[in-house]
Formats: sequence, structure tokens, C-alpha cells
Amino acid sequence: MIKWLLLLAAVGVFYLWLKGKKQVKLNTDEAAKIKAERSKVAEPEIIVQCRCCSVHLPKSEAIEYEDRFYCSKDHLNSLDAQGWLGSAAWRISPNQDMRPEGLAPDLVVIHHISLPPSGFVDRSSTQFIVDFFQNKLDYSLHPYFEEIADQKVSSHFLISRCGEVFQFVSTQNKAWHAGLSSFLGREKCNDFSIGIELEGDSDHPFEEIQYAALATLSTQIQAIYPNLQFAGHSDIAPGRKTDPGVQFDWKKFQAKSDISATKLPFGSEPR
Repeated sequence: MIKWLLLLAAVGVFYLWLKGKKQVKLNTDEAAKIKAERSKVAEPEIIVQCRCCSVHLPKSEAIEYEDRFYCSKDHLNSLDAQGWLGSAAWRISPNQDMRPEGLAPDLVVIHHISLPPSGFVDRSSTQFIVDFFQNKLDYSLHPYFEEIADQKVSSHFLISRCGEVFQFVSTQNKAWHAGLSSFLGREKCNDFSIGIELEGDSDHPFEEIQYAALATLSTQIQAIYPNLQFAGHSDIAPGRKTDPGVQFDWKKFQAKSDISATKLPFGSEPR
């Protein structure tokens, strides 16, 4: 009898030892888990700044475009205080200077451009225009490029054949787009105008998406400069320039932009 009691006691002691060992392991694992959780350093939320209004907000809540951040779609699609459009691809041109002090733009000049001439018909050639406005064009790539090698020009905006909008110069500064020019008796149109280039020529219709982009851009600019009038390069430099040419549909532009006839001093007929 005593032998059986001793055996039962031994089994009980073993059970208690085994249970205790398991509990120690559980406690050790739990302690390690708690320690690991406590040791984790939470990564702070990255804070960015809206390029338009300068408000600070978490990066996860911002709209990012070309490494810039905006707090809303309205600010993305607006001109900021420095004269830059958030939704445009910024490609800053060295071909610019300051406007005369106190003079704000009140004219938009519409141009067309193609490098090389009609090059957009066979392939995408928008980058050549971008390079040209930034003085980065490789003039050895085409004979026509050698003819314009000495020119230093720019525009505020370019609308490609696919409707992409590029900006090269702040609307607060002068772009070198108009050249020798006169608008209703006022000389030096670069001083008081905003230049918009459409990728195209006088032989091919402009794309519908270009008209849509131009209408949107015109609205965005007019939100800051409400007194704008619109003219073609040929209107301010007659006999010297022909763009945007007979392929540009002024009536379509007027309808899509919802601008009054008073803002088109040269009318809406092709020219």
C-alpha cells in the first residue's frame, strides 16, 4: 500500500513539475512578445505641403503629381501663387525674364509648333519641342533643327497632340513667344501676354483632345486673370507669322471655352 502511495506521489510531483515548466515557457514567450511589441518604434507619418496653399497634411492623404503634393483636386488644377499650374508637367525654360513692374497679363496668344515640321504625323515628337524650349535640342538629329539652332524661344504652355499640358514659364514672367508684335496698338506683346503653343501645323486639323485641354487651360488661367483677351500669333504679327493657322477652329475654341465674342477682338473666323 505504501508503495502505491509513493508512486502516486511521484506521479503528482512529476505532473506539477511538467505543468510548471510549461507555464514558465508560456510566461517567457508572452514576455518576449510584449517586449518585442514595445520595442517596435512606430514610423511617423510623413507630412507634406500643398504646393498651392502651403497647408501641411499626411502624405497618404495628399495628391501627388511629379513629386509635388496637393491637398485637393481643385488646388492640383489651379495656378498657384507663383503662377504655376499644378496639373501641368513643369519643364522650366531659361528663356524668360521679368514682366514690367506692376503689369499683369491680359492677353493669351495661341500658336502652333511642330518639330520637325509635321513630325507629329509619323511619330511622337513632343519631346523635341520640350527640348527646344529648354535649349536642350540635339540639332544634329534633323536638318531643320540646324536651321533653328541659334533661336532662344519659349512659351508659357504647350499642349501636345495627346492633350498633355506642359508649362515652361510662370505666368508671372515673360516667355519669349511673341517676338516683334503689336496688339491693338500696344507693342511688345511678351510684356503683357501668355503664350500657349499647340502641337500642330497649318496642314492638319488639331485634335479634339487639344481643344478640350485648351478650353480647360483657358478657364484655369482666367480664374487668376479674368480680363484676358485671346488672339492668334498671326493677329499680333501679321505678315510675319501665320499660326495657329487655318486649321485652328476659333468657333470651336470659343464654344468649348465658353468665352464671349468680346474676348476675341479678331473674330472667330479661320485665318
